[in-house]
Amino acid sequence: MELKFILESLLFSAQKPLSPAEVCEIFTRAAEQDDADATVKSLKKVKETELTTALEQLAQDHEAAARSYRLVCVAGSWQFVTQPEFAPWLKALVGVKARPSRLSQPALETLAIISYRQPMTRAEIEQIRGVSVDGTMQTLLERGLVESVGRAEVVGRPTLYGTTTLFLEYFGLRGLADLPAADELRRLIIEKPAAPLTADPGLATTPPEQLKQDEATAASSESAPAEEATK
Repeated sequence: MELKFILESLLFSAQKPLSPAEVCEIFTRAAEQDDADATVKSLKKVKETELTTALEQLAQDHEAAARSYRLVCVAGSWQFVTQPEFAPWLKALVGVKARPSRLSQPALETLAIISYRQPMTRAEIEQIRGVSVDGTMQTLLERGLVESVGRAEVVGRPTLYGTTTLFLEYFGLRGLADLPAADELRRLIIEKPAAPLTADPGLATTPPEQLKQDEATAASSESAPAEEATK
């Protein structure tokens, strides 16, 4: 039994998109069933790369067949979707779900900056935009398009922000690599604050070696005028 046809049956029956990792879990559970045959058991060791290759081949097959639906990968997960031209009849069948309001232009600009330059602090975003982004960031966080991804290793350790899986789903992207080219945005220089010399903000930020060197330099500077005076 060909792997891509097994994947096709899973995706047609699934209630949500499936990632290669989730498919691997399904194959493992199937192989552990008491009545599993040799073919089912052999797929327990299938690799995610093999699944991705089979899924891409399946997507090409459906594209070539010019059916009313196609197989797509969004945010790393695969699903069957109908072709856009059939939308009028599908809307009449299932109705139109209430969608969140469209993002404002400032929100889109801020989201674009984060998506290409992540992870970023709020101050870095404001450097590029030239305006405060407090309200815009709050909107993006509430919509689940942006999230905290850590702390920057600079004074104050501000929050770093990055895009989410929902961001990829919102724009129909397979991954960040599918973002359109934006070389100019990538080349913008951001001035970063100096990094602390210790990871613990409660400790002195200058290492002992530097303190000793600074004391020696200061002592040398103080003795120099005295030597001049004796000459």
